[in-house]
Amino acid sequence: MRIVITLGDKRFGALLRDSAASRDLLRQLPVTVDMVDHGGVEKTGPLPSPLSLDGQPEGADPDVGDVGYYAPGNDLVLYYGDQSYYPGIVVLGRLDSGAAAQIAKQSGPVTVTVEAR
Repeated sequence: MRIVITLGDKRFGALLRDSAASRDLLRQLPVTVDMVDHGGVEKTGPLPSPLSLDGQPEGADPDVGDVGYYAPGNDLVLYYGDQSYYPGIVVLGRLDSGAAAQIAKQSGPVTVTVEAR
């Protein structure tokens, strides 16, 4: 399952894992999300509706370049730095090569559009 993320004049692809949470995200697309920076490692912003947690572990240790979901905040997350294990994190998929570095260059709040490919 591929998606396209647009951030300003940049477009990034991502490959989603096959999971209930990813399928729920696909049903919400296209979606525009206002994101803020957290700790210099991630951009996060609320989705319109919660994603299913069926079959997901209690938490995750996402890698740089992962696309995630933070269930307690109902937030879509783009990881561009190293985030350690945290309860409530669901890894949805992986950004294409080089995307995390481009996201890291965007300071402050950003608006992203996520579409099915």
